[in-house]
Amino acid sequence: MPLQGNLRDFSTTQILNLINLAGKTGTLVIFEGVRTNEKDAIGNIRMAAGDERARVAFKAGKLVQAQTQTQDGNLVTVLNKASKLTDEQARIIRERAKNTADKALALLLINANYVSQKDIVGSIQQYTLDIVYTLLTWGEGPFRFEDNLLPGPDRILVPIDLENVIIEGARRIREIEQLNSHLPNLDMALRFPPNPREKFKGIHLSVEEWRVVSYVNPRNTVRQIARANNMSDIEIRRIVYGLEQAGLVEVVRPAVPVDGPRQPTGNTGRLPPPPKTQVQETVVRKLIDRIRSL
Repeated sequence: MPLQGNLRDFSTTQILNLINLAGKTGTLVIFEGVRTNEKDAIGNIRMAAGDERARVAFKAGKLVQAQTQTQDGNLVTVLNKASKLTDEQARIIRERAKNTADKALALLLINANYVSQKDIVGSIQQYTLDIVYTLLTWGEGPFRFEDNLLPGPDRILVPIDLENVIIEGARRIREIEQLNSHLPNLDMALRFPPNPREKFKGIHLSVEEWRVVSYVNPRNTVRQIARANNMSDIEIRRIVYGLEQAGLVEVVRPAVPVDGPRQPTGNTGRLPPPPKTQVQETVVRKLIDRIRSL
């Protein structure tokens, strides 16, 4: 009988602890919860297992692989997300090697000098950790642990110690709670403070931070900015918090849009799709000039 239950009653952190202490091998599958008309012994609505949301594999108590319903974790996707392959390189490789297993593809990419073995191992490890850290924040949903079930032999498995995952996961959960408390409403807007020229002098921002700054306008909500840049709620909260603490932006109630959300350049219309490449130096220069003119 496999271990099964609901994350509402037995959290992901507790499951990881159990798997780690018992040195288990198998796969944890988490499902969408479908509410029923029944209640359990403590009065909670019972949930039936719906569509699969995620699966996480373990070998001898170590985390080795993770994927979600929307991210299957194939090697090209992993390397593209880690910026080891450009969007164009990923597209070409998908077309030319669509039936190639991950292990074989890894050898081809290494021999062609696209990536190194270190790049592949590091990218898979980070991809796996990102998914698991997200799972740690899920508060409910049916789950089942299938003993001795592992991904197919074509997948590259990178063992990760669960102790460090649990510790870092707990830290991230506390951070998320703090960020949610600081900015509970993503329908607020951002604006530049007085004298933005002085505020931005000598500031070094990441590409993601510049992308957010480029949309700062009282007509654009934080939620709209996140969607335009393909960022999760946590990612946008973390960036806004950092910008706010540095005194670069202020959180305000959104102005009532007359002609839809807009960019700080004054262009009207809907927010454009997020840029697919890194912010170029000329774009950054124009943005700084715009800030200086405020």
